[in-house]
Order: sequence, then C-alpha cells, then structure tokens
Amino acid sequence: MHRLQSRTAWLQSQWPGLLVCTTVALAARFMAEHYGSPVMLMALLLGMALNFLSSHGACADGIALCARLVLRVGVALLGLRISFEQVSTLGWTPVAMVVCAVAFTMALGLLLGRLMGYRVFFGLLTGGAVGICGASAALALSAAMPAHPLKDKATLFTVIGVSALSTLAMVLYPMLIQDWGLTDAQSGFFIGATIHDVAQVVGAGYGISKSAGDLATLVKLMRVTMLLPVIVLVGWAARRHSAAQGQDTASAARPPLLPGFVIGFAVLMVLHSAQAVPAGLVLLGQETSQWCLTAAMAAIGMKTRLGEMLDVGWKPIALMVGETIGLAVFVALGLHAWL
Repeated sequence: MHRLQSRTAWLQSQWPGLLVCTTVALAARFMAEHYGSPVMLMALLLGMALNFLSSHGACADGIALCARLVLRVGVALLGLRISFEQVSTLGWTPVAMVVCAVAFTMALGLLLGRLMGYRVFFGLLTGGAVGICGASAALALSAAMPAHPLKDKATLFTVIGVSALSTLAMVLYPMLIQDWGLTDAQSGFFIGATIHDVAQVVGAGYGISKSAGDLATLVKLMRVTMLLPVIVLVGWAARRHSAAQGQDTASAARPPLLPGFVIGFAVLMVLHSAQAVPAGLVLLGQETSQWCLTAAMAAIGMKTRLGEMLDVGWKPIALMVGETIGLAVFVALGLHAWL
C-alpha cells in the first residue's frame, strides 16, 4: 500500500511537466508539417519561450524527467530506423568514406576545441553532432557524457547551432551541386554524407531528384549507425574521466561503459535487420522515437535561459562552422578521388 501511494505521488509530481513538454512537441510538429520548419529547432525555440516553467514547482520535475528519461527512450528507438541490409547495399567504398568522414569531423572538433580552449567533451559533442546525425547525436552524446554544470547549456547551444547550420546547408548545397555539375548519384552521396539532420537531408536530396533523395537518405542512415560505436567510446572516456576525478569509489557516480539506451539501440537495430519486428511495430517505434526526441528537445529548451546562451561568444559558433566546412571539403575530396 505504501509503495502504491509513493508511486502515485511520484506520477502526480511528474505529469504536469510531461504534459507541458508533450504540448510543445505537438505545436512543434504542427509548425514543421505546415510551414516546413525543422521540428527539433521549433521544439527548442518554443521550449525556450517557456523556460520559466522549469523553475515552477508543479512542472520542474516532469521537465527534468523528459530531458533525461524520455530522451534516452527516443535514442534507443532510433535503432528501428536502420538495418544492416541498408548499409550493405552501398558497398564497402562509400561505407569506408562515411566512417572516415565521421572520424575526421570528430577529430577536427577535438582539435579546434582544444585550440579554442574548450574541454575535450565539448569538441566531441559538436563534432559528433556535425558528423553523425545532428540534434539526435547531440542529445545522445550528451546523455553519455559525465555531469557538468555547463552540460545542458553546451547541449542546447549545439542543438541550436547544428539545426541552423543543417537548414542553411539544405539551401546552399543543392545550389553548389548544380554549379559543380554532379550526377544524381554523386549529389545524393554528397548530401547524405554532409548535411547534419535527417529531415534536411531528405529535403535537399529529393529536391534534386528521387534517385538522389533515395541515395542521400540511405547514406544518412549509414551515418546514424555510427552513433552506437561513438557513444560507446564516449561512455568509456566518461568513465575514465570520472575515475581521474576520484569518483571511482562510488560506482553510481560513474557513467556506465554501455548505457541502457545504447544497448536498446543495438538490440533494436539487430532485430530490425533480422526482420524480427513486425512492420507495424517498426513504424510505431520510429514515430515514437521522433515524438520522444521532440519532447526532450522542448524540455532542454525549457531548462536553459536565452540570456545564458548569449554569453557563449563567437568561438563556439566558429567551432561548429569550421567542423561543417571541414566535413564538406573532406567528402568532396573523397568523392572526387573515388570517382
């Protein structure tokens, strides 16, 4: 009886904040579907407009839960969006190019971040967001990183920056491709290997042609598969960082080597590849993932005030722009050498 009462009290403390995040997610999806705006960016901006709720007693707990637990559920369900068969259809040369491009972008983020005086984890966060899958990668990597007073602020800035750069790339890259005279196959590969978020990849790819859009989407999903090994490496680095800070005496204070949401991601990807999940459940899981990530984005927006974001200065912006340009140049050179 006591346990039931405690669970009821817990649910009562969580539902106002969860309801607010769900409402913002609904509004963001509506704006994205009717006005063509990036859904993650809309969720962030709407959430930031409601940031006063994160300090309100009735909503604070639910907002914090959404930014933490709901985020992890959404990342785990991303495993239903990809399969080994999709990756194998491309052949090994483009697969190797994509792997090298992701590794190069993260290494570039580390290098530029260190030159600008940032911690290693901020370079990994921005490099992973640019190189893998935009806002989703930023949220997933942030969840695997050690606690820090500025982590939420760094995550929010990364999501805002990568969403803005992804939208800009969606507009500029097709124009550059037209000037370069690339074929549909070349265009699709370049779009899929360079633009940050899936939605912008789809928009730019299918804006060129159907075949370019199909290839761009497939290459983009292959980049998403890099999320798993990268999160594992970041989790390992987080454990070493915690041990170096003298936190190894309490295992609860150390990030796990393989977080639960990463295990869920891997299991769902394997099941999807083996076609062990009914098509209806796959579609349901993919849609649920999108809703969870959108609601989590809204919660992160609510937890950070815009005034704090304005204090970051020009260096974080220059870092992400440098990573974006570096990725585009690397892929263009690789595409030229391959073809």
